[in-house]
Amino acid sequence: MDPALTPTLSQGERGQTPSPNRPIVIIGSGLAGYSVLREFRKRDQATPVTLICSDDGHFYSKPNLSNALVAGKSAEQLVSTPRAKMAADLKAEIVANTRVTAVDTTGKKVRWNGGETAYSKLILALGADPIPHGLAGPGADKVFAVNDLQDYAAFRSALKPGGRVAILGGGLIGSEFANDLAAAGYAVEVVHLGPWPLERLIPEPLGRALADALAEKHVVWHFGRAAKAIEPAGAGVALTLDDGSRVEADIVLSAIGLRSRTQLAAGAGLRVNRGIVVDKALQTSASDVYAVGDCAEVDGQVLPYVLPLMQQARALAATLAGERSELRYPPMPVVVKTPALPLAVLPPAPNAEGGWQVDCGDDGICALHLDDGKILQGFALAGQQAAQRAQYAAKVGRPA
Repeated sequence: MDPALTPTLSQGERGQTPSPNRPIVIIGSGLAGYSVLREFRKRDQATPVTLICSDDGHFYSKPNLSNALVAGKSAEQLVSTPRAKMAADLKAEIVANTRVTAVDTTGKKVRWNGGETAYSKLILALGADPIPHGLAGPGADKVFAVNDLQDYAAFRSALKPGGRVAILGGGLIGSEFANDLAAAGYAVEVVHLGPWPLERLIPEPLGRALADALAEKHVVWHFGRAAKAIEPAGAGVALTLDDGSRVEADIVLSAIGLRSRTQLAAGAGLRVNRGIVVDKALQTSASDVYAVGDCAEVDGQVLPYVLPLMQQARALAATLAGERSELRYPPMPVVVKTPALPLAVLPPAPNAEGGWQVDCGDDGICALHLDDGKILQGFALAGQQAAQRAQYAAKVGRPA
């Protein structure tokens, strides 16, 4: 067994022994797993809960990874609550550094190398993995993806003061890292296949405004381009783009997107698609097995944002406590961490009819997505307008 995955236990109370009753088992110590546990403990202090995770189990806020550089935060400083305190505060047994290898939904057990535990109910809070960059050629050791604290520590260690960073992808994470890196004094170039940043979330005027705001921070954009190959170039690397041009950098950050972790669920015979398919109560195709967070697909959608995750955690906690609760999303704006141009976005539903109505003013940009009856379906706000997100969220589904 990999020494890094040797099980480590933290008990919820000093001297506490595991309950003979089958516990609720949560797999995953990210925001999703811990949020379910925290919300459940608000309703039930007695039912035993075991949380199993492949990392050290310390709690931190993953969204903070993309704006920690300018704040000078190390990986250790991003930890807000150590594992032992999480276990004590939430009265849970936390089994850290342990990767679950199989789920037996018939026998209601989870297994890892060298051990297993039974469950009464199982929550899969598995998260998502970075999509592979697919670059050909040598130099792959200079390509990083930041998806957890360990990734961030490796990336931060590889950065040279004032160095050059190439970012693959100008979506949400790529744009946030571009802002953070530029503000921290790094030279940044972004290779983005889309015509403007965040093109899946915001209309062109806002995308162009964001690109311009980051360009003022000396971020260089390569729109409509994809990196195809990488090779060593001096102490750094050179990316070859699909038009034959080159981008040289000390290191490369891949931010081309995330893919739900579904392998464990698929191996257990659960229904998977883009994510682990769940119903409105977040139950999978197996009884007493649930999925939550970035790995869960609800109504054909995987929503990798904090507010949907928190709604899921509250609904699932109620169900686990014996009050079956179906998920109902309120309007949930996404706040983009780009101080160069503050953004708040509530994307319209997929395949929504209508279009964007954009109003540019001295205080920012207000883009409203309206259907043919002028009903507000979503919005994108930039600059000072971003502060009005709650007011616009309250108007969704009503005439603009």
